[in-house]
Order: sequence, then C-alpha cells, then structure tokens
Amino acid sequence: MSWIEISLNTNHEAVDWVCTLLANEISQDDFQIGKYVGDAEQSRENWAFTILIYLPHDSQIHQKVEAIATILKPLHRTNLTSELQTFVLDSKPALKNDFSQVRHIGDRFVIVKDDLDYAPSHDQEIILHLKNSLAFGSGLHPATILSMQLLERHVQPASQALDLGSGSGLLSLAIAKLGAMVLAIDNDPVAVAATEDAVQRNQVAELVKVQLASLGSASQLGHWMGGEGVGQVTAIAAAGQFDLIAANIFARVHISLAVEFAAALRANSGILITAGYTCDRADDVVAAMVAVGLCECDRLQLDEWVAIAFCLLKK
Repeated sequence: MSWIEISLNTNHEAVDWVCTLLANEISQDDFQIGKYVGDAEQSRENWAFTILIYLPHDSQIHQKVEAIATILKPLHRTNLTSELQTFVLDSKPALKNDFSQVRHIGDRFVIVKDDLDYAPSHDQEIILHLKNSLAFGSGLHPATILSMQLLERHVQPASQALDLGSGSGLLSLAIAKLGAMVLAIDNDPVAVAATEDAVQRNQVAELVKVQLASLGSASQLGHWMGGEGVGQVTAIAAAGQFDLIAANIFARVHISLAVEFAAALRANSGILITAGYTCDRADDVVAAMVAVGLCECDRLQLDEWVAIAFCLLKK
C-alpha cells in the first residue's frame, strides 16, 4: 500500500495548537515534528517547525486530507501555518519523535501519559495525567512550562482562579492540584473538550468548572484564531472575583484584554500570570498591563519565551 505524506510549516507560537487540534484525528505514530529546514529568506513567515503527517492511500484519503485542512484552516488564515502539501510515497518512513512518557516541570509537577504506572519520587510531587495523543505535546511547550513554574510559586490553596484559554487543560490541572478552585474557559470547542477530558482523567472535577466562554467583552470577538463557526460565546463578568488569572495566549490577546484582566482580579491581592509570547513582545505586554494599574512582580524566561506575573495593588 502507498502512503500520503502531508506536510506543513508552523512557528513556535502555533505548534502546540496544531498538536491539540489534530489530537483526535491523527495517531502520534503517524505524526512527526521536526525543525524547519527551508529557506528562511524566501519564507514570508518565521517558520520554526515542519510537521509531517502520514496516512494510508486508501479510498478515504481525499476526505481525510480535507478534514485536516478544515481543522487547521483558522491557523492558516492567520498566517500561523503554511498551506498543506501532499506527496505520494511507496512506503511510510520510520518516524522519530520525542513523545516522552514522563516530563518533570518545576520542583513538583510531573506530566505522565495516561497508561503509565508512575510512582512519585517524593511526597510533594504533583502528578498530572494526559491522554495518549498529540495533545500530550502541549506539556512540552516553553510557554506552558514557564506558566506552570509561576503557578507553583503563586497559587494559594482555597483561592479562586481563572484559566483563560485552557487549551489542553494542563494549567487548570496544575492550579487545582495546588488546591485552588478553577474556572477553565476557552472559546474553542476542541479546547473545551480537551480540558474536560483532562479534568476527568485527573479526578479534579470538584475543583474545576469548564466552560465555552471568554472574559468580559472578549466574548464578542469570536474565535481567537479568526476561524469561522464559533460565534459569540458566554461572557464571564470581570467583577473582581479572582485571586489569580492564568492566561497562556498570544501577546495581542493579552494586550486587548488588559482592562478586563485588571477588572477581574481581586483588589489588593490579585495575581495575573501571562505567557504565550516571546521576549520581543514582552515590553508591549508590560506596557499594556501597567496602563491599567498592574505591576510586574515575577518573570521567568526559557530560550526566547517569557512568562510574566503581574500584581494588582489597588483599584
């Protein structure tokens, strides 16, 4: 049987979302992430990765390729991925991926694939189980790693937290395992389903409420990637009710939501953890937050990625 190779390029900002969006469509055995090796000077975009997908060349292949293209259309529409390229191969090549079984993050978090029997190495370890799929890769992204390290520093037990843009649900799990109550919201139904699955697998449903929603006026903006079909989602009022907000989203979304973040934090004690952007956008994010009364109180960096925590001192 021959095989179809589907290739596309993406950047650091979107590779995590490609994995999440395709997690229910593609087996990790048919998927490979590699460094982009094309001609950067000829590329209009700053590609960092080339993703290869392999499918049997059967009678359903055209429908399968079209389904993948439809899923990734919002990312392509916003220039976060290249167009899909397809090639016919005589056989499927051997794939090399680093889908590690266990990932340690910070001093306490351990991300474990769901079918692995893992024994904690010390009493303080916090184990987070993820479904065996491409979405497991979301725990490897630098922005997620930095977010979890800041959460470990700043989450207080019995506090009220918001995870805005919950994605695969990892940050919601981390917050809940640290003892806080979490409202996990996303305006993408795929992400909401992934978060719900993660919450059930980790038995924290009593601590995490998952909802298709956004914060304040952002609910009127539709899909954050500019996709079609999502429409207006539920608006969560920004009413000073959260002790902590975690948002691992694009820099432009942080900036547009600065007013809503400040209004949603509890007076004199609220903490906002921002991630999902690189160092070249950090000054823009800081300026937007300072303008609404927030001040930087913590920062971590990994390669070109940065995560910054802000404190709301007074309203």
